[in-house]
Amino acid sequence: MTLAHAMNTNKIKVLCVDDSALVRSLMTEIINSQPDMHVCATAPDPLVARELIKLHNPDVLTLDVEMPRMDGLDFLEKLMRLRPMPVVMVSSLTERGNEITLRALELGAVDFVTKPKVGIRDGMLDYAEKLADKVRAASRARVKQTTHVASAPANSATHKLAPHFNNPLVSTEKLVIVGASTGGTEAIREVLVPLPPDAPAVLIAQHMPPGFTKSFAQRLNGLCRITVKEAEHGERVLPGHAYIAPGHAHLVLARSGANYVAHLSDAPPVNRHRPSVDVLFRSAAQHAGKNAIGVILTGMGRDGAAGLLDMQQAGAYTLAQDEASCVVFGMPREAIAMGGASEIAPLSEMSRRVMARLASMGERVQRV
Repeated sequence: MTLAHAMNTNKIKVLCVDDSALVRSLMTEIINSQPDMHVCATAPDPLVARELIKLHNPDVLTLDVEMPRMDGLDFLEKLMRLRPMPVVMVSSLTERGNEITLRALELGAVDFVTKPKVGIRDGMLDYAEKLADKVRAASRARVKQTTHVASAPANSATHKLAPHFNNPLVSTEKLVIVGASTGGTEAIREVLVPLPPDAPAVLIAQHMPPGFTKSFAQRLNGLCRITVKEAEHGERVLPGHAYIAPGHAHLVLARSGANYVAHLSDAPPVNRHRPSVDVLFRSAAQHAGKNAIGVILTGMGRDGAAGLLDMQQAGAYTLAQDEASCVVFGMPREAIAMGGASEIAPLSEMSRRVMARLASMGERVQRV
């Protein structure tokens, strides 16, 4: 065994699949510059990648969303069904790229990173730290074999529907505040789809770059019985609606008289993120207090842990996703360790637990 081979045995093995020789070269340069990972091989298309996976058994695959010879989504679907492994999609900043990337996340990709539109070499090198973080998170992700191919409609029998929630007092006063990162797009979908049309308003901070949050909201809106939209500055927060923080701004809950309103802030990133979960949670602690329920879902890092504790100390009931159902048990683990989680729940039970808690809050209001 050579010294170089021995040094690489403990590193994260990455297979880069991209039809651009320049991008393959830059991905290799970026990944090999990290002390804990290396590129074991590169492939120009999925057919070559299939053979290289058998040969090298990589820990993580980076996959261009738009590939020749075989559609990237077809390849991903077959991969996750037959040989599940952590995949980070490399996406273009286009409307088509957004849609393909979101579909890839549904099919089981762990995360994605975007290609810059211009100045590919300089742009990709600027992304080095972000790409390395995503590969690291993917290497620790729980990847499950998938059998679903199509998105389930909002009234699908595969989703357990939460009971309708009809108390108007509670509907207008109560809020659900959600934070997520790696693996969060599918986790958020699983939380939102069962909610009834009269559910309290939901505010969401999901780590996602500009351009993708609007497509994400539109996709969810077609699946859910509540209205899902990208949040706009100054708009009133209404029951039966979910508001997703835009990829370029913090989402902040504020008050205007008796009404909740959404504010967007271009303040510096918090915990290296904008939107930041901590920013949203802390604003909910300040302006909603015991009228809010906080939910922290799968994600790498600690964003949201301190904010969830702030919500709990302000009287809110707080839930953290359990380790077994997380793609990456980072953010919930930190929140639990800080003591900010009132309850730990599996993802499959999260919306039902939230609605049950809201119902009990409504009963207490009626008794008073």
